[in-house]
Amino acid sequence: MIKHKEQRVGVLVDVSNMYHSAKNLFKRRVNFKEILKEAVAGRKLIRATAYVIKTESEEGNAFFEALSQQGFEVKMKDLQIFAGGAKKADWDVGITVDAIKLAEKLDVVVLVTGDGDYVPLVNYLQNTKGCLVEVMAFRQTASGKLIEEADDFTNLSEDKRYLLR
Repeated sequence: MIKHKEQRVGVLVDVSNMYHSAKNLFKRRVNFKEILKEAVAGRKLIRATAYVIKTESEEGNAFFEALSQQGFEVKMKDLQIFAGGAKKADWDVGITVDAIKLAEKLDVVVLVTGDGDYVPLVNYLQNTKGCLVEVMAFRQTASGKLIEEADDFTNLSEDKRYLLR
């Protein structure tokens, strides 16, 4: 896919999806700074948002601060714990709403997630808003349908610079 320097880009990162994928596949952490650099690819960055889940521990605070210093707007949501002990933490609806709201100001939406739940969003942005949609994820944990529907796919597994020691 040809990337023009005049394209307006929005980068939306499902941090939990990326964190768990990198941890399970490589026992490593994600280098979000490198991912942002690759996502923007010399184009005009309009907004970069990292969607995170806040847990009881304080260890996340330094991580959230680091994301902020790397150029991300950090949006936080509390981890939901249900009566039976089940835990739920996802940003699918929030990311979708933000993508639709931002679409008018963007030429390209970069979704950093492998979650197949975003396929309807990809189709909507392409067909209704006229946006190109690029997906960045680890191929082993990414939905095949999401990869297929995206205008461009970056397999983060192919380059170790997307991982931290």
